[in-house]
Amino acid sequence: MLGDVIGHPGCRALFSGLNQLIRECRADFVVVNGENAAGGLGITKEIARHFFAQGVDVVTSGNHIWQQEGVEELFEEHKQMLRPANYPPNVPGRGWVVVEKGGYKVAVVNLQGRYQMPPIDCPFRGGKAIVDQLRKETPIILVDFHAELPQEKEALAFHLDGKVSVVVGTHTHVQTADEQILPHGTAYITDLGMCGSIGGVIGSLPSISIERQLTQLPLKNEVFDGPTYLQGVLCKIESDSGKALSIESISRQFG
Repeated sequence: MLGDVIGHPGCRALFSGLNQLIRECRADFVVVNGENAAGGLGITKEIARHFFAQGVDVVTSGNHIWQQEGVEELFEEHKQMLRPANYPPNVPGRGWVVVEKGGYKVAVVNLQGRYQMPPIDCPFRGGKAIVDQLRKETPIILVDFHAELPQEKEALAFHLDGKVSVVVGTHTHVQTADEQILPHGTAYITDLGMCGSIGGVIGSLPSISIERQLTQLPLKNEVFDGPTYLQGVLCKIESDSGKALSIESISRQFG
C-alpha cells in the first residue's frame, strides 16, 4: 500500500519504480492513493489508466478527488477507483470494492476523517457497517483512512482491530514510524507517506509554503520537483483468518 501520489514527480516515481518494487517485495496486491496525482489535486482518467496499467489493483483517494473534470466518468470506467465511502448518499462513485486475484478475494475500503476536514458522515459507524458486510465475503480487508489527525486514525484502527487486516493513514504526506500489529491482528501505520519529491513541503514548493505562512494569503501550492520516492508499507496477511502477520515500512528512491 503506497501513499499519496503527488503530481508529475509522484507519477514519475510510480511509473519508473513500481514494477521493480513489486518484484522485489513479491507483492501480490497493490493499493495506491491517487488523490493528488494530477498537478497536486485530483486525478484524471488518463493518469488512472496508467496506474492500472502499471499493476496497481485499487486506487484510493480523499477530499481532493473532486478537483478534476470527468471524475464521474472515471468512476464509471474503473470500478477499482475509489472515493471515501462515508460521503453522503447519492454522491458519485463507490467507497469499497472486492477484487478477486490469485484465487483470493481482497476487499479495499476508503474512508475519510472529519477533524479539520470537510464535514461528512461518520467513518466509525459507516466503516464498521461496511466491514461487517464485507466479512461475509472475505476476511482480507484493507482500509485507507484519509484523515488529518493521528488520534482519529489511531482510534479508527483500534475500532476495527481484529475485523480488518490493515488500516493505513493517508493525507498528511509524511511517513510515520509507528507501524505495528495491534492486539487483535490488524496491521497499522498512521501515515504511509507519499510518492513524490520529499525534499519539499509535503510535496510542494517550500517558497510558496513559507509565503503562505508569512502573509496568511490562500496561495496555491505548486508541486516541488526533485529526487522522488515511493513510500508506503508491505504487509503479509494470513489468507484464512485475514490477520496481519507483519508490516514493514517502505521508502525507496526512484528517479
